[in-house]
Amino acid sequence: MPPLGNVEAFAEASGDTNRLHLDAEYAEQTRFGERIAHGTLVAGMISAALARLPGLTIYLSQEVSYLGPVPIDGEVTAECEVVERIGDNRFRLTTTVERADGETVIDGEAVVMSDPLPDL
Repeated sequence: MPPLGNVEAFAEASGDTNRLHLDAEYAEQTRFGERIAHGTLVAGMISAALARLPGLTIYLSQEVSYLGPVPIDGEVTAECEVVERIGDNRFRLTTTVERADGETVIDGEAVVMSDPLPDL
């Protein structure tokens, strides 16, 4: 998971300045008891996993269910598994993000297109 500085940079870049992500005193009073990372920042780890697939992977769609929080200093692992070929170069994948304790915090499905890498 990105370090604290990235959470603040994400808040600035996205405009999502929810105090739950930025204000420790405020966050302590919520159901989470501490600051947590933005869900969309955590979901961005799926994109990082897709970037490691062979070829040029292009996102076409993503469905996401947020199942649990990720603390600011939490570590996560994103996994993507191809479950169906839906065209010549299109694939349906399951996508999950788990905390270091093994709890799934994001569950979803993506559709991607995979093109060959350009010649350089």
